[in-house]
Amino acid sequence: MQQGKEGNSSMTFWDHLEELRWSLFRVAIVLFVLLVGCFIALPHIFDSFILGPTGPDFFLYRWIAGLGKGDGFLMPDFSSDFKVDIININVASQFLTHISTSFWISLVLVFPYLIYEIWKYVKPALYENEKKSVRKAFIAGTALFYIGCAVGYCVIFPVTFRFLTGYVVGSSISNQISLNSYMTNFLTMVFIMGVVFEIPVLAWLLSGIGLINKGMLKKYRSYAVVILMILAALITPSGDPFTLLLVFLPLYLLYELSILVVKRS
Repeated sequence: MQQGKEGNSSMTFWDHLEELRWSLFRVAIVLFVLLVGCFIALPHIFDSFILGPTGPDFFLYRWIAGLGKGDGFLMPDFSSDFKVDIININVASQFLTHISTSFWISLVLVFPYLIYEIWKYVKPALYENEKKSVRKAFIAGTALFYIGCAVGYCVIFPVTFRFLTGYVVGSSISNQISLNSYMTNFLTMVFIMGVVFEIPVLAWLLSGIGLINKGMLKKYRSYAVVILMILAALITPSGDPFTLLLVFLPLYLLYELSILVVKRS
């Protein structure tokens, strides 16, 4: 990769592997430093940030409650106090959760540096016009990933969590949420939304190799709306239009953004 189109150096296959090895080594060092920092800071942010959606003071709950008392049909009723106590049923769960959560947070934080190392590695192999396009794609991909994680934390996970913890199949059954269950769902939804928000970048890449184009996405827009609406309904099974719209809009905006970035033909 290092010789590329610039022709300013001649590197063998083993030279490429050596450069790649050092890039991965630098990423691993930064990841380790962030992991140590996150491990130290996690006890101070766990209750307020990660467990934020379990309490009534979470900003999304207060915002929806401020819009007025919902009827449960057109709009959810978030006016009542909501509190879920997370329990631990495994001796080592809290310690293992401390380590695993620190790792995942550090992985999110190291993402821009990882993209930078990838960019530095492939840059010499590109023409000038390719450099501009790929640099924009890397920057856009990083920004969209973080936006997706934010949407997952601020919207998708809280509304889904609140519905599922309040749902009962029988009146004699009470919900007790374990720490492992909570963290699995929390991390999964947040990271999945981060990946989902990469759709415009994927669409741009597919249009670059001629698999899709602007006209195709416009033609199937109505089908996409139906599919995205069904997907939003599956993510938030509460059934009220307000929550459904809250989840549907970011997904639809991603589709419209994909139309903007793909080529015409």
